[in-house]
Amino acid sequence: MLVRHIVSVNGADVATARPDTTIADAAKVLRDRNIGALVITTDDGGLAGILSERDLVRGLPDHGTDLLALKVKDRMTTDVTTCSPDDRVDDIMKLMTDGRFRHLPVVEAGKLVGIVSIGDVVKSRLEELEAEATTLRQYIAGNA
Repeated sequence: MLVRHIVSVNGADVATARPDTTIADAAKVLRDRNIGALVITTDDGGLAGILSERDLVRGLPDHGTDLLALKVKDRMTTDVTTCSPDDRVDDIMKLMTDGRFRHLPVVEAGKLVGIVSIGDVVKSRLEELEAEATTLRQYIAGNA
């Protein structure tokens, strides 16, 4: 299965923010949309970084409640790994596991077209396995 399938199911609506957004405002978006990461974009729509719940939690010991007044650019991850809609789900599952991150922006021709979470990847893989098992059961039942 390709990443394109997950994006087509999830849709292309990706929660984004600008680097000068406050952490407090970004945290509200994460809460209100029930998501774990925001893609941070430049004024021209380019990818500037990603801000995850993990980035916020790691900032608490150093900043305490002052963290909320910081800008997203102060906490975001700037070295963002991305994938293409034509990447195989199995490949990005390994990439996400090895890199220890849970969100992967999907970029095509330099434009953000979606985001894939580890949950999306696991769900698609389970669907594939279930379809394979059903096919095998039908084959065995037909040849018994």
